[in-house]
Amino acid sequence: MIQETMTSEERMMAAITLEKPDRVPIAILLDTAPAAKLLGLRSWEIGAQGLGAHLDVLLQAFDTFGGWDAVSPCLPPELFELAGLKAKHPSEDSPENQVLEGEVWSHDEYDLLAEIGHDRFVKEHLVSRVSDLTSIEQIESVSEEWLSVLAEFLEEVKKKGAFPYFPNWAIHPFFWMSLTRSMVRFTEDLYYRPDKVEKAMKALVQEWIEFAIGVGKATGSKIMLCVEERAGGFFYPMEVFERFWWPYTMEIVDAFWSEGIVTLFHLDTCWDKNLPYFKQLPKGSAILDLDGTTDIFAAKEMLGGHLCLGGDIHPTLLALGTREEVEAYCKRLIDEVGYDGGLLLNVGCSLPYDMKKENFEAILETGKTYQPTEG
Repeated sequence: MIQETMTSEERMMAAITLEKPDRVPIAILLDTAPAAKLLGLRSWEIGAQGLGAHLDVLLQAFDTFGGWDAVSPCLPPELFELAGLKAKHPSEDSPENQVLEGEVWSHDEYDLLAEIGHDRFVKEHLVSRVSDLTSIEQIESVSEEWLSVLAEFLEEVKKKGAFPYFPNWAIHPFFWMSLTRSMVRFTEDLYYRPDKVEKAMKALVQEWIEFAIGVGKATGSKIMLCVEERAGGFFYPMEVFERFWWPYTMEIVDAFWSEGIVTLFHLDTCWDKNLPYFKQLPKGSAILDLDGTTDIFAAKEMLGGHLCLGGDIHPTLLALGTREEVEAYCKRLIDEVGYDGGLLLNVGCSLPYDMKKENFEAILETGKTYQPTEG
């Protein structure tokens, strides 16, 4: 058993600032459906109890399984809709929250988006296209309910001695446009309407920065989430990445870093080709949370001592593997990536609905008890 000498917050910040913590911090992402399944509950019945019920189930799972270091809010499907995204609400046949990609707006609306900004564009034009909310008053009511229960959740996390990982979910503007335009249409726009995309990106990024910094100041958060899964080399050649994603992303990181906020990149899909670019960011200014398709061991070789890494226990391993296999992979991550700090033990993307309970327990037990060897 490791003798703990740090609080969860101290442990997390040590790893993020590339110092060696007393043990590896555990920073798993747990959504409503897998949390409910771990507790023997029905996820499709939780939403009827209000937005706060999603967060209550998450906290209940935290208590039941002995807790972990960093706790982040799960996102009810209503919140996807407030962002202009189509969402599938959980049901008995399909118990997980899901974002449904779709062509919610047309290329003719890029100028409008750039002119009035993301917030107005979503509220005035998109929400009614993807949900039953038809008025600004309804939208504001749901938003206020979420902010209220979110504030209570963040305080409860602190009371439990855990570290509120980030205050809310936030999608990179590039990824948001891809989801709401659909990937096929957005890719057409990148090649056939690049000026319109760039004009919108410039407007969205500035608004996104201002909003996120405001949230950080209001909540006291030191971490701001940035979800992206489509800008990397798995989908696009480097010239697309270099023109439409990287300059804006550096702008985001620099703005956050100037306010003492670390950018948490939640990077799904393979980013192997893009890893060298992240060396351009200020040391300690970001976390790369990888999903098991990017080579985290190569990322350690390239970015170790410069940026913190998160990941990357694969959901398939949690669903199909044995407890011993999960334990062995966690130990490998700690030994080869986290031996000198700079690792947040996490799952590739988030915990899957069909994971085995004993494999979930293996992550927590190994993270809390395994002492790394020298790398």
